[in-house]
Amino acid sequence: MAIAIVPVYATDGDGYFIGRTGHGAPSSPLAPDRWMNFSTSTMTTGDSRATTAADDCLKADSALPRIAMISTHGYVAANPPLGAADTGGQVVYVLELSKKLAQLGYEVDIWTRRFEDQPELEPVAEQVRIVRVPCGGPQFIPKEYLSQKLPQWGENALRFIKNHGLKYAFINSHYWDAGVAGQHLSEALDVPHVHTPHSLGLWKKRQMEADYPGDAVNFEKRYNFSERIRRERLLYTDADLLVATTPQQLDLLSQDYEAPASNCRMIPPGYDDNRFYPVGEGSREAIRQRLGFSGKVVMALGRLARNKGYDLLLHGFAVLAAREPDARLHLAIGGTSLTKMEEAILNELKGVVPQLNLQDKTTFGSYVPDEQLADYYRAADLFVLSSRYEPFGMTAIEAMASGTPTVVTVHGGLYRALTFGRHALFADPFDRDDLGITMLKVFRHPRLRTRMARMGAHKARSLFTWTGVAQQLLATVEQRPGAALVLADTEWDEPWNDAD
Repeated sequence: MAIAIVPVYATDGDGYFIGRTGHGAPSSPLAPDRWMNFSTSTMTTGDSRATTAADDCLKADSALPRIAMISTHGYVAANPPLGAADTGGQVVYVLELSKKLAQLGYEVDIWTRRFEDQPELEPVAEQVRIVRVPCGGPQFIPKEYLSQKLPQWGENALRFIKNHGLKYAFINSHYWDAGVAGQHLSEALDVPHVHTPHSLGLWKKRQMEADYPGDAVNFEKRYNFSERIRRERLLYTDADLLVATTPQQLDLLSQDYEAPASNCRMIPPGYDDNRFYPVGEGSREAIRQRLGFSGKVVMALGRLARNKGYDLLLHGFAVLAAREPDARLHLAIGGTSLTKMEEAILNELKGVVPQLNLQDKTTFGSYVPDEQLADYYRAADLFVLSSRYEPFGMTAIEAMASGTPTVVTVHGGLYRALTFGRHALFADPFDRDDLGITMLKVFRHPRLRTRMARMGAHKARSLFTWTGVAQQLLATVEQRPGAALVLADTEWDEPWNDAD
């Protein structure tokens, strides 16, 4: 994957360097020999004490190879406020993967945007730290429009890299905004660029327009689809390697975006198997008492966003509740503070509850701190991922790993890796009867519940741990034989025995 051409720099209309146009020394006014004339913070100025402190955090003189992880949007932090705006599963993905890469012998710098009162550098773990670079002012910027400020981010990042003498083995960017920034750094530094999309603009646009055909104009304004898809097409052609997280994404990259198939691989997301694992029934009952759970609890957990389908879950739960009087729904949704849009979504959901006569059966829980997350999964009798569209669904993997039977949306990639009735159940959340009756099966058939609890946890451990994800990524980057993973359900073709 090494790139042999030394880039000569020119800029496009957006302020980005374009192309590796030949050999020789950079000759533009923004060439690296001029970077030392700039500074972006106290840690990149002539203050030797500040520079030393930064180098100590960065371990700039480390002999270990170094990886640049780039995730520009949201609140990226060692202990992120999950559920805050643009801060969810992707942040967890980047942090956990970085920690495992460090354990495999790398220094890892997690590059993100600096805003509000965030520090420039933040240690995460041994050999892992967050590097925050400013752009676009001190305020939060939604991920859909952050790309407009990324030229400034890229220049500031390059000056920081030059001033601290950082050398990278490869860059791994996450989501399209960071992909744009990562491609800029890749071309400027002549370093291989591995991009992980996490979700795809074309797919999300199609799903939303199919669900709400009258709102296409509003979607364009809110989600900036035209700009996103244009940037994605360029990025997926230019990046050295594309890492899809689901079979569905892999198909879309090659078929719809026409990315070179030879540059596309699939590596699923992971979970922390040191935190998420099953416990005995006695421990589980103690957890339920501590959390105040009673009845047959169905739980959903995640950010407050329309695509998560919590309204669809309410309608499906009404079907279940009519047949299972002890059923209770616990919605642990949202973050520590809510945006106006999130408040509007929450109020809409609360308005649906009396319409379905579910007031005595539905609880809107508060934000679940990360350290309590595994116990919430364990306490539930059933976890439901009811998303309208979901690239993968890390919450479902965590629930399965914790020994909780799980129902997964068919509008996403995860269900294709699982065996129905063995690892999980699948349902279409747009069909309230399908979703409701599918949930009912878990409560009506104890052997089904026991099998899913055991085999779902086994499947999670076998495919989705962060150590395995990190090893697959390095094997793919280094082009080791047998690095490709086929994520597909083949177990219908295999005989089962009663222990399954």
